Amino acid sequence: MKKRLQDLKIGLLGGGQLGRMLLQEATNLDLKIAVMDPSEEAPCRYLTHEFAHGDFRDFDAVYAFGKDKDIVTIEFEDVNADALEALEKEGVQVFPEPRVLKLIKDKGLQKQFYQNHQIPTAPFVLIENKQEIPNAGMETPFFQKLRTGGYDGYGVRKITATDNLEHAFDKPSVLEAMADIEKEISVIVSRNTEGEIATFPVVEMEFNPESNMVQFLFAPSTLPEQKQQEARSLAVKIMKALQMTGILAVEMFYLKNGDIWVNEMAPRPHNSGHHTIEANFTSQYEQHLRSITGLPPGNTETILPSVMVNLLGEKGYSGKPVYHSLEEVVRMPGVYIHLYGKSTTKDFRKMGHVTILAPTLQEAKEKGTIILDKLRVKA
Repeated sequence: MKKRLQDLKIGLLGGGQLGRMLLQEATNLDLKIAVMDPSEEAPCRYLTHEFAHGDFRDFDAVYAFGKDKDIVTIEFEDVNADALEALEKEGVQVFPEPRVLKLIKDKGLQKQFYQNHQIPTAPFVLIENKQEIPNAGMETPFFQKLRTGGYDGYGVRKITATDNLEHAFDKPSVLEAMADIEKEISVIVSRNTEGEIATFPVVEMEFNPESNMVQFLFAPSTLPEQKQQEARSLAVKIMKALQMTGILAVEMFYLKNGDIWVNEMAPRPHNSGHHTIEANFTSQYEQHLRSITGLPPGNTETILPSVMVNLLGEKGYSGKPVYHSLEEVVRMPGVYIHLYGKSTTKDFRKMGHVTILAPTLQEAKEKGTIILDKLRVKA
């Protein structure tokens, strides 16, 4: 007999801000989600009915946490996929599937996946160590990306003609040709347990040049409609090829010649979908919960144009966070603040985000610029 939705035992590996927003959405469906995280002070700690302190990279810890669950999901890819595979074999539903996690965790396997499925992506070469770089046949400048362990701009280095490779990674890596980028865009796509697929509208991202993290997100995109449809079709093609259950964020490059290349993908709720909490009829978090519990996909259409501003820890400050100008910003109409509940701030740490809704994207952008300047996270 199929369990009542509210009786499902769901486990979440990772208790950071993505998990926190997932839990907030889960309360609307009266879903109870247990959380495991290696930090006793994880943002999810006091929002869950069951918190397990454990390392989600450890086989035994993940297996023990998941063995009594109906469904196990993630908020971060770097978890022990072997333990999840063992749980899956014993009847636990694991979303995204462990085979998908193993593929996406390795940027080399990701690139080979794109190549095998005729997904346009930057030309690349796989290497085992930095001694192989001079003979790899890559024209400088190009990027070196660690195959595993890199995220949020970490694990990426630009290699130039004058680089002596002293600072290159001496680990298995992807060497990737530099793209002639006009814009960086993202599409979030979902697939539920019944195989139903839905995409959110295309968004555009601007990155902080020092931290290489997203600073602004603009939604919806201003690209020609034909190009937006092309991007959404690529996301659907990838999801169909993966046969994955849950939410997938597909980050892409829109080139100056009009081509679109897929850059990377993340099999979970993503920074490029935070705005959907207020700006879309269905948030990415609700869509993920719908997907893994077998509910039909929700309406992904945009309610109002929006801008999302990431609140990063101010450089040079470390300690208990202080949010400067918070009271001034909360007085602004159409502004929604999300603080992640992290106990300490440090250089460029993601401490929260702000979503701004407005009748036009230009109005939202103007307000977002003001907020970025005013709302600073110090210590």
